[in-house]
Amino acid sequence: MGESKLKKFFAIKEVPLLVTILVAVVGLTIAKPNFLTIGNIHSIFLGASFELIMAIGMTLLLVLGGFDLSVGSVAGFAGVVVGICFDNGIGVAIAIIVGLASAGLIGFANGFLVAKLKVNSMIATLAMQMIIRGLIYILTQGVGKPNFPEEYNVIGRVEVAGIQSPIYYALILALIFAILFAKTGWFRQFYFIGGNEESARLSGIKVDKLRIFAYTFTSLMAGVSGLLLAARMGGAIPTQGQNMEMNVIAGCVIGGCSVSGGEGTMFGSFLGVIVMSLVINAFNILGVDIYWQRSILGIILLIAVLADVSRQKKFA
Repeated sequence: MGESKLKKFFAIKEVPLLVTILVAVVGLTIAKPNFLTIGNIHSIFLGASFELIMAIGMTLLLVLGGFDLSVGSVAGFAGVVVGICFDNGIGVAIAIIVGLASAGLIGFANGFLVAKLKVNSMIATLAMQMIIRGLIYILTQGVGKPNFPEEYNVIGRVEVAGIQSPIYYALILALIFAILFAKTGWFRQFYFIGGNEESARLSGIKVDKLRIFAYTFTSLMAGVSGLLLAARMGGAIPTQGQNMEMNVIAGCVIGGCSVSGGEGTMFGSFLGVIVMSLVINAFNILGVDIYWQRSILGIILLIAVLADVSRQKKFA
């Protein structure tokens, strides 16, 4: 009976990931005793917080059976839009609203291209990534938007009990949407679409509208992440948000989201993003060359996707 319960426990997707994190932490602490310090653990969670907010939207999109390669550029663009607002004397509250609205409009455009015009999600969002990144350089003339007002910067810099605010924002948002994804019938519709789109249509689910919502929501979460990142940095630079989309997608897939759709949890994505942040932190502590880092992260993503494909075949 005990053995049966143990098997069921380890059959939960997130449990092996938790074990992996614990083993990695122990191994890194043995290799580098300065790894397991309060400062370094805080650094890991702070680095993960911006990608975790992005992963909320990406989780929903992967569950639906899609993904978005433009979220990193959207995050950077939202920060630039806020900077343009400040240049024109617009207050903090309105600037935030405009920044988020710009992110949401990009997501809506992605959703419309995929849902209504039937453009492949990879092509649509890759094209959008290139368009938006180009616009960032055009609008900033390649030098960014520095020196944001302090009343804005405090959003990403304030500390409570020694923990910086982006960590709180990320954990609160992740908890809220973890509950919504798991417990509300409206969000469960995305799982039905990802599992079998045709059956979802026949059952009366408005697939196209929900797909547009998912892309819009994903970009909004990227916008939130970008605004917090800009506040933390005190300005917006042209490369802000670059490559974040790959870390986010990798984290979600490592956390159990299926590239085929229909599977994924917010808790799993949270753990996956922590794994990615842990790996990057370990690279820096161990002095791994930056060029090798990108290659190794690519290998990790490939392994995660292959594991997902193998799992799908097993249960097909």
